Amino acid sequence: MKKLFFLLLCMSSISLHAQAQSIKRIDGSQITADSLTVRIQTLMNTAGVSGLGIVVYNDNKPLFMKAFGLANVPEQKPLKTSQVMYAASFSKTVFAYIVAQLVQEKVIELDKPLVQYLSKPLTEYNIPGWKRGYQDLKADSRYEQITAGMCLTHTTGFPNWRWFEPDGKIKIKFNPGSRYSYSGEGLYLLQFVIEQITGKDYESIARERVFIPLKMEQTSYVWHPEYAKNLVLGHDTTGKPYEFMEWKEAGCAGTMCTTLEDYSRFFTALMQHKGLSKTTFKNMIAPQVRIRSLKQFGPLALKDSTLNDNIQLSYGLGVGVFKTPHGPAFFKEGHDEGWGHYSIAYPDKGIGVVIMTNNDAGESIFKQLLEESIGDIYTPWEWEHYIPYDQVQQ
Repeated sequence: MKKLFFLLLCMSSISLHAQAQSIKRIDGSQITADSLTVRIQTLMNTAGVSGLGIVVYNDNKPLFMKAFGLANVPEQKPLKTSQVMYAASFSKTVFAYIVAQLVQEKVIELDKPLVQYLSKPLTEYNIPGWKRGYQDLKADSRYEQITAGMCLTHTTGFPNWRWFEPDGKIKIKFNPGSRYSYSGEGLYLLQFVIEQITGKDYESIARERVFIPLKMEQTSYVWHPEYAKNLVLGHDTTGKPYEFMEWKEAGCAGTMCTTLEDYSRFFTALMQHKGLSKTTFKNMIAPQVRIRSLKQFGPLALKDSTLNDNIQLSYGLGVGVFKTPHGPAFFKEGHDEGWGHYSIAYPDKGIGVVIMTNNDAGESIFKQLLEESIGDIYTPWEWEHYIPYDQVQQ
């Protein structure tokens, strides 16, 4: 039954140009929209991916946008580009864009310790919400060194999330600024400080600076009941849905819901650096800290390697960056149970792609899909742990 289901994958689509339209890839080659459509369907069928949305950009504009498969497997509801999906860590890219604007406007400085923006010591704030507050840092004054730049480059020394720690407490695991280590906690600290500086909650800031100007009408960091009528569910590899998290608190690092169409509006604005000066944008996507970890997450994230020295894998201000024979690239991923997303752009070429999947198997086709769609063979898929479906996991 499972095999039959995937062979009968439903497809809904919005085509921005005629299907015979050619898509330029970074190496100068081309692929037709029809050919890419067939390739995506084949990859999904083979790997067992229930649903996928994709946008391919040429000349810094969306050229090809489609949704494939199902939004809800048990109910056999087809996926559409206008449906609400969990954005996972795509949330962080929007936040980085907002912070870049605030730096540009001199509201905040990248290298100034964040505690200097607060009216009292960080550890004295009683912050409402789930797993918030910094009282556990009272005995470790290193938090006073943390800057906005460290938060954006994931060099605060914080864990990804405190609730992943054995004792559930926030802590500094290495000296701030000394090493890349992905941290949602670091970004949330920066969110808290920005809220104190501006006197506004983060959802209001995001609406004011991004969602309203870009007409992202189905995007929010907090849950809206009307989303339930137009919702995409995340699934495990058998097609069983996970519970959809209805976030009541805005968290810049991972509570955003959006649609493929809405997120494409944002990614287009980012590629065109709308709202950002050329200098600000270049600084955002410039290497700030080299990454030499063997993996992005897990125990091997603390083990160094030369695996990605050939692309000089680094982190910019809120996005990953690397170098290729076709110019620099910047990227951001999103991941949670039932969700796997990836976005990458080559600014010198004006070429990019956004991929959003609602299945635990989604990331297993990223390597092939990136190569097919835009000719990207440089994304560090081993570091990301995007193990192809046809390779045995080690």
